[in-house]
Amino acid sequence: MTAVTDQDHTGQPDRDAEGSSRTDTATPWDDGLIARRVNGEEQSTATAARGPAPQPVTPLAYDPALRSRLDALRELIGLSRTRLDNRTLAQAGRILDEATARRRLSGQHTVVAIAGATGSGKSQLFNALAGVPISETGVRRPTTAAPIACSWSDGAAPLIERLGIPPRLRRRPLQATADADERLRGLVLVDLPDHDSAAVQHREQVDRVLGLVDAVIWVVDPEKYADAMLHERYLRPMAAHAEVMFVVLNQTDRLPGEAADQVLDDLRRLLDEDGIVLGEYGEPGTTVQGLSALTGDGVGELRESLARFVAERGAPSRRISADVDIAAARLWPVYATRRRTGLSEEAREEFSDRLADAVGATAAGEAAERAWLRNANRACGTPWLRLWRWCQERSEPSTGRVAPRGQPDEEATARQRVEQAVRTVADRACAGLPAPWAQAVREAAVRGSQGLPEALDELAVRAGLPPGRPPRPGWWPVAVLAQVSMTVLQFLGGLWLVAQIAGLMAPNLGVPVLLMAIGIVGGPLIEWSCRMAARGPARRYGLEAERRLREAAAGCGRARVLDPVAAELLRYREVREQYGRVAGVGVAGRG
Repeated sequence: MTAVTDQDHTGQPDRDAEGSSRTDTATPWDDGLIARRVNGEEQSTATAARGPAPQPVTPLAYDPALRSRLDALRELIGLSRTRLDNRTLAQAGRILDEATARRRLSGQHTVVAIAGATGSGKSQLFNALAGVPISETGVRRPTTAAPIACSWSDGAAPLIERLGIPPRLRRRPLQATADADERLRGLVLVDLPDHDSAAVQHREQVDRVLGLVDAVIWVVDPEKYADAMLHERYLRPMAAHAEVMFVVLNQTDRLPGEAADQVLDDLRRLLDEDGIVLGEYGEPGTTVQGLSALTGDGVGELRESLARFVAERGAPSRRISADVDIAAARLWPVYATRRRTGLSEEAREEFSDRLADAVGATAAGEAAERAWLRNANRACGTPWLRLWRWCQERSEPSTGRVAPRGQPDEEATARQRVEQAVRTVADRACAGLPAPWAQAVREAAVRGSQGLPEALDELAVRAGLPPGRPPRPGWWPVAVLAQVSMTVLQFLGGLWLVAQIAGLMAPNLGVPVLLMAIGIVGGPLIEWSCRMAARGPARRYGLEAERRLREAAAGCGRARVLDPVAAELLRYREVREQYGRVAGVGVAGRG
């Protein structure tokens, strides 16, 4: 059949849309089928008028742990939209939407779908549980063309509407059956089309409804219980939903002797290979049992299991929690890592050192040290040596500032050093990160490196030595005065000798020669002493110049590269923490 007819196989007329729309607010029907028309009016209308007022429906309330996981998933998606593509986040977004939609609906009802392959007898089991032939059965395939819902209590209309089941396909069980199964109050049973139907629209309906119901009863038969399509397309991907699944081996009446037990054991083995936890010995998991919907053997046990399951009122939350588990498992490759991530202090220092080398901080410090020594030599050297050095240094560039790089090969080398430094620090920062976040870190580093060589060139000029002479220590005036004294002694001794030669003074070579010898020897001796004394201050001055340039280069690199990279790493740590909440475990413990 391609559609559900208005009459079932018993020949009794089906309900119309108007009558069905009142099934959740009217008194349960006496015969479980359509209220027969009397004088052109629906008997169900009068019954509904005499029935009690509908009870308010309590919305579903998630437990604090599940609410926390859903909030973390919402935060995770918000933080990741600019880093991950929509396809990666699509499933998580759908889970949030479905969780929000389910929370607004009744928490007193549990929607259970009956799914199975062609000929498995799921519609027969549906009728057996409802106590009335609601879903059509037959030898023609497919028999069930659209989902059919049966509700054991009022207030389930919004839940059924969410499944897209029209009013004409909504049913209620017999009054006698409903009274006998009082513990099933709150159950909404949905009979699905065959999941292996030849009609594509039937399979699409099965996939859509399975994503919305709270639990599933999988009905298999002795011939198709090991069908690869069932296990690979449905059971294996839904292994996380073990606590909200029932697997029923139908048609056990066709198996002789102990064959039913052997098939059940093999079915449990296959489910275990699918990763489905079996609820044995009172533990939570999938319930597996055999029955015969035709003879009724085992149907009572399934009804008892359903009654306990519905009475717990926990299936919707467990279903959503399992959906979150699946989403977390699929998102594991893009959020979690099995090694420590981040940018170490060693990597930061190495990056700063590479930039300092590129800007020539060491050479600048050495130049500053030489400049300080030259200034000391000018101040403390003999006039004759100073005159000679002055003539030599006239053609040299000013020592008060660091000359910027001007040669093309030097500029190219410096640019290559900067690019290599950026690549190295980006690789260090990306180590161990999932691919999307590693790509985001590299992009941040590349954006920051644009214009970095030029900025370092300007920095080398601005952060170089200040113009003018380096500062002088306090002992320089004493040394200069001593050097002047030595020069004065040389002049006095020389003038004295000239006067004696000219006969203006009495001959006495000892005193003027002694004065000249003291001046000639004392000048270089004072200059050498000053040079020795100037090494320490000159070294400190050079180191200070190098440190200043290194700090300036490090600050430029930090602002342009390290800070954006650190921001991306911080964003990743935030989403990793949120992912840990979504997964329900500490991410640090998993990787």
